[in-house]
Amino acid sequence: MESQLGGGGSAELGDIRDDTPLEALNPEPLLTRDYETRPALVYERLRQRHGAVAPVDLLGTPAWLVLGYREALQVLQDDEGWPKGLENWRARSEGRVPADWPLGPSLEVNHVLIQGGSGYGRLRAAWDVALKPFQDPRHPQAKRLKTAVTAYADELITLVGQGGGTGVADLSAQFSRPLPLMAASHLLGFPGSQGDDALMDMWRVLDAGPDAETALERLLATLAELGAAKQRKPGDDFPSYLLAAHPGLSLDELARELFMLLGMTSDHVGILISNTVVEVISGDGGVRASLSAGMLRETMNRAVMRKPPLVNFVPRFAAEDTPLGNYLIRAGDPVWVSSAAAHADPLFADHVAPSTTISTRAHLSWGAGRRQCPAPARELASTVAAVGVGRLFERFSHLDLALPVDQLPWRSSPFMRGLRSLPVRYELASTPAPLTATGPRPAAPGTDLPDPVSRRRSSLWRYLTGLVRAGR
Repeated sequence: MESQLGGGGSAELGDIRDDTPLEALNPEPLLTRDYETRPALVYERLRQRHGAVAPVDLLGTPAWLVLGYREALQVLQDDEGWPKGLENWRARSEGRVPADWPLGPSLEVNHVLIQGGSGYGRLRAAWDVALKPFQDPRHPQAKRLKTAVTAYADELITLVGQGGGTGVADLSAQFSRPLPLMAASHLLGFPGSQGDDALMDMWRVLDAGPDAETALERLLATLAELGAAKQRKPGDDFPSYLLAAHPGLSLDELARELFMLLGMTSDHVGILISNTVVEVISGDGGVRASLSAGMLRETMNRAVMRKPPLVNFVPRFAAEDTPLGNYLIRAGDPVWVSSAAAHADPLFADHVAPSTTISTRAHLSWGAGRRQCPAPARELASTVAAVGVGRLFERFSHLDLALPVDQLPWRSSPFMRGLRSLPVRYELASTPAPLTATGPRPAAPGTDLPDPVSRRRSSLWRYLTGLVRAGR
């Protein structure tokens, strides 16, 4: 079939396609050391060998990886032809997916991002309703969230300043990872610093360490308890709004939705913050000029186009035998769309001017079609990231990478790609406000920050304070 497959793009309709079953193609492992360090080269090698769609091995389980921009749109925009939902996975139904498959736990937590079926539409609509108060600038909850995120960002920057007015810090661990989690805790309505243990467990789950499974069980139990409290006494928070919009949700179902909010907010927004910072401080003068000209959203948009946080979407499945790229995809085969690879497809990349100040919005970082990330969620994530990046460049008069940009350490997963650390040399714009013996400086009224004593005792704040001390 090699002569028919060619070396580059997808076949035209009517061309002969390889109809060899996925399992018989001996797909090469995707998540290798090369993928962690140089994923773009891995995508390009697969594209040259297979075209727009490639068979890959995901930690022992075969799947199709969509590399082409046009083919990615074809899958993402056709929910009937390429549905979500693990019940559509033929190999899983036939017992051919190992029980201990490492990606199983994250895909088995059935929430709005993963599930298919008839219940999805109502759940998606409830999400839109529950998120809207936090992203609609006319709503008081949106104003309170923005004020709170600004205060959280200032808290974190002030804590970094404990190491001195100038120095070296890891902006990933000390800012871009904790800030979205603190914002998510505000959305969830955790009282005081009660949610900090849950935030630390979310980190353990995302880092997929040896205690991830235990942390996931503990986190889901905590979120179910929070949901029960909101049932008894609703508040102006996301769980209460979601329950009001979808009263039929059980506490277990609600916990899974809150888990998805925590996970996507923390990882996606945190990576977006870090990548935007790198885009600014490693870019040319035009990037810095556009930021100072108030074009922060465009800078963020350019960052997700070049380095999307969500590199591979959760799987979809062929509803029937369907030609895609140079292959025939069998009914029930898992298909993973790679936004990172699609952005590198010449069909897309050749039409994007790298030096333009205004970036394209044709990127796939938020998905496409009816199941793309809801507008309220996109706006919410963008707001949190924009506030965080904005405060960094307002509070620091100087930020520079402490490592060459090509030596920054990346962490890769089947879904996300972000920096393991973001070491920077910094200089505060002014002397940081002093920290008292009881904790951080007080926040602006109405931000619902924990009181200084409870903040100082929280597991999250102890961890962050330990990073500052270790860096001295």
